[in-house]
Amino acid sequence: MDSASERTCNPISTQELERRWKAVRHAMSDKGIDFLIMQNTNQFLGGYVKWFTDVPAFHGYPITVIFPRDDDMTTIACGPRKNPESALTDLSAQDWAFRGVKNRITAPFFASLHYTKTFDAEFVVDELKPMKDCTIGFVGLGQINAATHHYVTSHLTSAVFVDATDLVDNIKAIKSEEEIGLIKRTAALQDVAFEEALQALKPGMRDYEIMSMVQHTVQNLGSEEQLIMAGSAPMGTPCMMLKRHFANRQIQAGDQFTLMIEVSGPGGLYTELSRNAVLGKASDALLKNVEIAIEAQKVTLDLMKPGADPKDLVAANNAFLRSKGFPEEKRLYGHGQGYDLVERPAIRDDESMKLAANMNITLHPIVATDTVYAWVCDNYLVTETGVSECLHKTPKKVFELDV
Repeated sequence: MDSASERTCNPISTQELERRWKAVRHAMSDKGIDFLIMQNTNQFLGGYVKWFTDVPAFHGYPITVIFPRDDDMTTIACGPRKNPESALTDLSAQDWAFRGVKNRITAPFFASLHYTKTFDAEFVVDELKPMKDCTIGFVGLGQINAATHHYVTSHLTSAVFVDATDLVDNIKAIKSEEEIGLIKRTAALQDVAFEEALQALKPGMRDYEIMSMVQHTVQNLGSEEQLIMAGSAPMGTPCMMLKRHFANRQIQAGDQFTLMIEVSGPGGLYTELSRNAVLGKASDALLKNVEIAIEAQKVTLDLMKPGADPKDLVAANNAFLRSKGFPEEKRLYGHGQGYDLVERPAIRDDESMKLAANMNITLHPIVATDTVYAWVCDNYLVTETGVSECLHKTPKKVFELDV
């Protein structure tokens, strides 16, 4: 018979799940919130469902979770209509698949079948309608589809609805000892995959072949979800990392190559690593701009202490770029990571969350011109006094390869 120990890759401990639930329920009690509702559809930016249940949503298939303050959870997922045979075909019907879950509801609903758009919401209403005059907090409103939100709010007319995203984010952003251990394993497997990519990189290959090799490597090392981008270009032109759709270029001797490894590790927590490489000799311009990118990263690292305000980090970074004759940064050049590839706090001037100890932060400043695209990307842990050593061990430099 199937069991969690037989089927589940790298489960988080039940003790860790209970730590999360206890912290959230305490915060709910303080705010007078009776239930939380969340919905995710993917692993890249779907960390709420995974954080509460240790089961990810993936590939566009929604999982909706009702998290009560005083009871176990209800999950609603795509699958067969509930019947005695459901357990034979759908793991979400198994007792062992979800911990802390009392009701496991499945139904065949899909975003591409518009007439099923309220199936999950109807179950939410069925579960919560008996709870008169309750307060319901939505978590991650940007990830809850409009049909679900509209149906729930228009049918639970006696409920008060609030946005509880900050409540959860402020707990979720600070990593436990167990989570930090998994984050370090993610960084380590990315170092291994980058080194293997350098060894494989040679003229005649296409960009997507390197991406495929990296994906194979990290999966064998325990990665659970992968976003890998890469790109090649002749020296003297910007060499950006690109998604798979644009990865057909054939690599030539003398080319630049940029590789970005944004994958989760065992347990599903993210870090990300990127460097520039050259199949031959790097130009002085590329070497210079990479050094400036490393300096820019250090400017932010020096300010990353508990209580630091992201807008101050942005201001310092932009002042540094101006001093070097470059335009101000308009991208998101740094952010938290956990079960979400991009997590709070974001290094933006509109981020309200301050830095705190045990946050996992990635920094990826880019120094680009019409002829050069240079950058560096790594992860650091915020400590009580500043930042840890870089979690990635791959040297910060341009890799010049013999071809």
